Amino acid sequence: MNKNFRYIGKRIERDDSLDKARGKALYLDDIEKNNMLHGKIYMSNKPHAFVSINKESALKVEGVTHVFTYEDVPKNLYCSHQWFPGADVVEDENILQKKARFVGDRIALILGESKEAVNKGIKALEVSYDELEPVIGIDEAKKDRSIINGDTNLAFSKILSCGDADSAFNECDYIIEDEGSTPKVHHSAIENHGCLSEMDEFNNIVVYAPCQVVFQVRHIIAKALDYPYSKIRVKKITIGGSFGGKGMPILETVCAFASLKTGRPVKITMNRSETIMGSRSRNSTRIKIKTGFNKDGKIIARKIDAEVDGGGHFTNAAAVTMAMGKKAFRLYKIKNQVFNGKSYYTNTVPGGACRGYGSPQIHAISEINIDNCAKKINMDPVKFRLINAVDPGDKDPIGAPELGNARIKDCLIQGAEAFNWVERKKHIKRKNTSRYSYGIGVAAGTHGNGYKGAFPDFTNVNISILPNNRIWIKIGIHDLGCGTVLTMQQIAAEVFKISTKNIDVPQGDTFISPYDSAGTQASRVTFVCGGAVKKASEVIVNKMLENYTKLFGCSLEDIIYEDGYIWTKNNDKISYGDLADLVESKLESNLEVSVKYNSPGNPAVYAASFVEVKVDNYSGLVEVEDILAVHDLGQAINKTLVEGQIEGGAQMSIGMALSEEIEYRKDGTVKTDNFSKYHIINSPSMPQVKSLLIEDGEPGGPFGAKSVGEITAVTPGPAVINAINDALSCNICDHPATPERIIKAVLNK
Repeated sequence: MNKNFRYIGKRIERDDSLDKARGKALYLDDIEKNNMLHGKIYMSNKPHAFVSINKESALKVEGVTHVFTYEDVPKNLYCSHQWFPGADVVEDENILQKKARFVGDRIALILGESKEAVNKGIKALEVSYDELEPVIGIDEAKKDRSIINGDTNLAFSKILSCGDADSAFNECDYIIEDEGSTPKVHHSAIENHGCLSEMDEFNNIVVYAPCQVVFQVRHIIAKALDYPYSKIRVKKITIGGSFGGKGMPILETVCAFASLKTGRPVKITMNRSETIMGSRSRNSTRIKIKTGFNKDGKIIARKIDAEVDGGGHFTNAAAVTMAMGKKAFRLYKIKNQVFNGKSYYTNTVPGGACRGYGSPQIHAISEINIDNCAKKINMDPVKFRLINAVDPGDKDPIGAPELGNARIKDCLIQGAEAFNWVERKKHIKRKNTSRYSYGIGVAAGTHGNGYKGAFPDFTNVNISILPNNRIWIKIGIHDLGCGTVLTMQQIAAEVFKISTKNIDVPQGDTFISPYDSAGTQASRVTFVCGGAVKKASEVIVNKMLENYTKLFGCSLEDIIYEDGYIWTKNNDKISYGDLADLVESKLESNLEVSVKYNSPGNPAVYAASFVEVKVDNYSGLVEVEDILAVHDLGQAINKTLVEGQIEGGAQMSIGMALSEEIEYRKDGTVKTDNFSKYHIINSPSMPQVKSLLIEDGEPGGPFGAKSVGEITAVTPGPAVINAINDALSCNICDHPATPERIIKAVLNK
């Protein structure tokens, strides 16, 4: 593949970097509208109860203008996970709930002239509960003693399989079984949840949302309010991080309802505790894995039983379970495998998208199990993985799209060499002292590039060459802080041979952006949206060249274009913008194209992480001494952005492995409702993350690129757990590996 790029792979600086660093960027809470009302959600403090509300005291508070409850809102059920109308989901959410299903559920909205007024109104609201037995955790859900929705707490179940695992286990020399759990995780974005809405002069509902899918927000609002799609405008605004947490509408339906009802602009925001308790979380899981293999380390059969805590509403109960299951078939060549996935309702915060979407959970346990298989036959864990890893061009055994240029073996081989794995493994125990134990660990993982093969995956692009020599690209993208806009600019710049500074890419706006089928989710943006921008750029460049031949009577072979100018040896340079003027005035046309682009596939991305840890045998505290993250991403569009994703993903993955967990008491209240109790990995605890990129090119990806943002949060965590188990000669499978769990493992040993 040609690597002689002008802009692809280069470390170009983002246009918004300085404004964000200097505090000039405007976020939702910085926006004020004339005559704006402030809103606050009254969140249930009971996990499972029917709610009765007396508004009178709250309405008497000076400055409070409105109090809305379930009785006041439309009774149109929806599922906030549904990003397009054809998605098959259970619709069990209201704008405001009559029956609270978790502590943090929305049961009332108070509006007022100031934040102070609504805060006082919240305290004055009289709420009474007819309590039901809470269902906390998967074990309680399975008893069906107290039902949250429908006839059973089993929200979803599905079996995926290839071959005949039951029979194949009889052919195995060894069988290793492990059971582990992963926690509910808070996204910990710097910006909490918020939304602002207003009615414009044409009676359109205009919603300003730091969101991931503007067309999903529009769809959910239209469904909840029974309002025309064409009268709802959703504008994606600057976002202070998401990691999946802002992938589902949380406040948008409430905010839109409030503006429609009052005719005034309304802004609703959440604080940190409210966001932890009342938005979405990574689904917690309990996973059992049984793996059979022969003396040479070849896996013959595997069985996975996965149970998922779906939370109080259906949301992604089916989707995340299926995502976990599908990933289990795309990393290793296992001819006989069965995945049995079940998701349950519980009276806890509903599950939602969270970086990696099922991949972190399934690999967290399966990669521990892989290490234990290698230990059983005294084989190096890297070698064990290499024996079983997929190859480029392999088929998916359950019929999903082909794996593409799968380079997991390169990740393992080059990563082990760069990490000096063999020598470290020989000598790591020499570092041990009476207090500290050292260990190294490795883990592999996989993720995807969109929805091809499962759901509609297409986008539309409109590109214009403007008279002021600027390129205007309209496409429904959402920059979540990772540099999506710059990624699109660099892809287009490579085709146009023009600086990224001359290219404008506005973000998602349902009144401006052409329709996109899925938005910023499923790791599809670079592969699908980037592929669309490349294709559309090529189409308009060809149109530019053809029009030039009509105007100047030359052949296509004579034309030279670069740096925003076009010419031949016999004609002076003119800018792209001047050519656009001539096309309009002389040819009665314009330099504009619209292209519909369907994803060409859904290849897998791969990663391997190598980690060294130091474990304090007295306190149970763990220090990650060294980490190398190796990524098969096809081609980096911008190496600086890629490295930032790898470092941030490692931080999230290590957090899930060591310290992060939304914990619930038996009565359904949240123990970890702020950052003094919910422990993310902070800067002093973070190691320097080293990265190694495998850039072998992915056919079908723009300039060979495929995704990297979500896979970064998959392998560091299990590598850390494997390193802890190596240090202590134990088998910790439950996440997070807190000091308490580590001390227990030390004492048991």
